[in-house]
Amino acid sequence: MVGHRPLEASILVRVQVRQPNLSTLANTPWGVYDGAMTYLEDPKKQKLIRRLKLIEGQIRGLQNMVEKNTYCVDIITQTSAVKQGLSNVEDLLLENHLGHCLFAQVQAGQTGKIKEEILKVYKLKRK
Repeated sequence: MVGHRPLEASILVRVQVRQPNLSTLANTPWGVYDGAMTYLEDPKKQKLIRRLKLIEGQIRGLQNMVEKNTYCVDIITQTSAVKQGLSNVEDLLLENHLGHCLFAQVQAGQTGKIKEEILKVYKLKRK
């Protein structure tokens, strides 16, 4: 068609980045998010996504092993590897949470919420 551009060329994307407003943190869930904060910075996010994709492949492999009637001990060995992979993902998330999200609460002076949050994360990790 004459006069028409491909869809990709006609779409403009505008991204606005703003600093978190620490004064509004107390009015949000857990007191840490005001709409501008990112929970995971790009390098950490990419590392997590990579690990999750590896785990996704392991899960597919497990399904394939079950479909092919693989020896049970071999399947159990692979399920252990998947659990360890998920545990490593949890560890990275926990490290990020303690170093980023809780740090924002410290900056906002929300010491009471910090204790609650640490206990909540500890209990989740123990499950």
